[in-house]
Amino acid sequence: MLLEGEQPFFDSLHTDYIVGLASKLDAPTSYEGAVTEHLRMSGVYWSLTALSLLKSPEQVDSLMGITAPKDGRPSLVDWTMSCYDSRTGGFGGNVGHDAHLLYTLSAIQILALADKIDMVNKDAVTKFVASLQQPDGSFAGDEWGEIDTRFTYCALSTLSLLGRLDAVDVDKAAQYIIKCRNLDGGFGCVVGAESHAGQVFCCIGALSIAKSLHLLGDGADLLGWWLAERQVDSGGLNGRPEKQADVCYSWWILSALSILGRVSWISGDKLATFILKCQDNDDGGIADRPDDMADVFHTFFGIAGLSLLGHLHKDGVDGDYRKIDPVYALPTDVVERLGLQAQVMTRKGEPVDERLESFDVYNEEKGFRQ
Repeated sequence: MLLEGEQPFFDSLHTDYIVGLASKLDAPTSYEGAVTEHLRMSGVYWSLTALSLLKSPEQVDSLMGITAPKDGRPSLVDWTMSCYDSRTGGFGGNVGHDAHLLYTLSAIQILALADKIDMVNKDAVTKFVASLQQPDGSFAGDEWGEIDTRFTYCALSTLSLLGRLDAVDVDKAAQYIIKCRNLDGGFGCVVGAESHAGQVFCCIGALSIAKSLHLLGDGADLLGWWLAERQVDSGGLNGRPEKQADVCYSWWILSALSILGRVSWISGDKLATFILKCQDNDDGGIADRPDDMADVFHTFFGIAGLSLLGHLHKDGVDGDYRKIDPVYALPTDVVERLGLQAQVMTRKGEPVDERLESFDVYNEEKGFRQ
């Protein structure tokens, strides 16, 4: 049942928008294509995952050409493999680009969606990821040495997808994450850096994969409060105090709250209404905020946010949509197929989200994992 005055979800428009992106970005005169060349791998992941939440695997393959060539272009699996950097063992953001953890994770996620992870040299990719862990447990993004908690999440998620978490010191990685926690309960990109909602997801997601959420101790409530305080009058969420609401935080914050068992701490109805207002009802896609231009980044995170809220799966919303996993940012059926593991929290007898029931549960009230 739709809320009073709520916009419908423009499924068909969003599908057309996503499917039409490739030809637009590949056009020789495309400004958008030129400025996003360096992160095309992540763009493909955002596109595929957004579409995968709306359509079945077979429909996505037919529309996007994941495993079969389409419109004269190589299959997306073949293109992804062409971005492999044999010198380092990682993947770059585009063909011929240097390997980086950000794009290595996106590449492995794309192959997971296509059920083609076995195409990669798992030993080489694992060696690349492991080589980037520093003595303090943190991870550099590439051989040039930038440190960021985003890279810890990318490293642990990649290795979990490959079944190779034992290749790094997971405990030390988790301890480094905790060092990046601030007095307000949030997390920054390095020790002492400002709390940011995007970094919070990366840190909580990494702790979840490391099965180390218990390291939060009594800080889970403070973090939950900080995240809930990101909801503003429009119903949307911002990434830091005094910033405008932005659709992408529908993912970064909701995923963290889902892992922590505190989604009820914000108004899901108001957030869903905000996301739906950010849709382009002429050409499809979702923007960062109402009346701005849509892009694939916010389209993915908007659809993912609606999925986490359960909005796409309630009465009155047409479509048989797949659910997204808040830890791995992949459809739940893909996570189940791969047998991926993680840890989530629950408190005061609250039930665990059904999409997280296969994970270990750390119960704050009773102090045990099951």
